[in-house]
Amino acid sequence: MPDPLQRILGLLAAGLTLPLLAALAAAVRLETPGPAVYAATRIGDGGRPFTCFKLRTMAWRPASGGPALTVAGDARLTRVGRLLRRFRLDELPQLWNVARGEMRLVGPRPEDPAFVDLGQPLHRAVFTARPGMTGLTQLFYADETARLDTADPERHYREVVLPAKLRLDAAYLRHRSPELDLWILAQTPRALAGRRIELPSTLAAELGPAAEPGPAAEVSPAAEVSPAAEVGATAELGAKAGLPT
Repeated sequence: MPDPLQRILGLLAAGLTLPLLAALAAAVRLETPGPAVYAATRIGDGGRPFTCFKLRTMAWRPASGGPALTVAGDARLTRVGRLLRRFRLDELPQLWNVARGEMRLVGPRPEDPAFVDLGQPLHRAVFTARPGMTGLTQLFYADETARLDTADPERHYREVVLPAKLRLDAAYLRHRSPELDLWILAQTPRALAGRRIELPSTLAAELGPAAEPGPAAEVSPAAEVSPAAEVGATAELGAKAGLPT
């Protein structure tokens, strides 16, 4: 879908869901003190940082930054926060990011700057695109918290999870179309319900069989793009974005 249309839809959806957002924000404040909305720094369009809004899902500790990743059984999560994350209602304020043109309804997952290296061609190609509230990564990694190795979650994320997410987002950018965006929007509720998602044939041929959402549903090595194909795809994405390769 064109970006202007997504901004209009984002603004309409933000207005329509404002009563729900107010009720959820009140629930957050009632359980634990602190602000209801959390302002997170993420990498956005053109590789520039922006403020991504989310409902707070953790106990408010302003003096302590804490780990960058959330893992299964994370003690920092509140009861309301767990419920919000389960249905991704904590991301409802991002509709305002969409309305402001900082995000799209559909696009690559917005990433924490701590895990972004724009010196790497694939990082540069994916993380300079405008991020989205939902996308291929959000569909197949809806259960990301449960997948992370609790012994060393940051290393596992950098070495296993992030590369797989980058392959999915790069594939989305290569095949992006209004039809694919609508398909992703339609599949998002199914992913949140833990239902199996089947990739469209063009993406399945490139990435291999779709992984079933769930704790064991990593994108298998057989589904990885070959090094030569990945280099070519990175060059293609970089050319579209006007980036040096």
